[in-house]
Amino acid sequence: MRIIEFYRTQTGVSPVEEFLDSLNDKQTAKITWVLRIIRDYERVSKEYFKKLVSTDDIWEVRIKLGKDIFRILCFFDDGKIIILTNGFVKKSQKTPSSEIRLAENRKRDYQERKK
Repeated sequence: MRIIEFYRTQTGVSPVEEFLDSLNDKQTAKITWVLRIIRDYERVSKEYFKKLVSTDDIWEVRIKLGKDIFRILCFFDDGKIIILTNGFVKKSQKTPSSEIRLAENRKRDYQERKK
């Protein structure tokens, strides 16, 4: 079993919580369902959870609901803790490099503040 936590800025703001708050109940329920799968099962299909290549160990939570595609980027801390950094609605085939850079920057910030 993994532990899922939200990245928080120095001021305590959680960008992923804000992203989830911007969605409707059905969308939030589907995302929560996928996060429970990732939390509770040792082996998770790449349909729901995938490591992004050529990144600083950034992973992608993958959610599809009808025609909508949602992504939440994250990283591992101490092997079993997943830190969710940013969420967005995917509008193209590739994950935007700006979103990946944002996740990598938040990972560095998290690690610096953890020291």
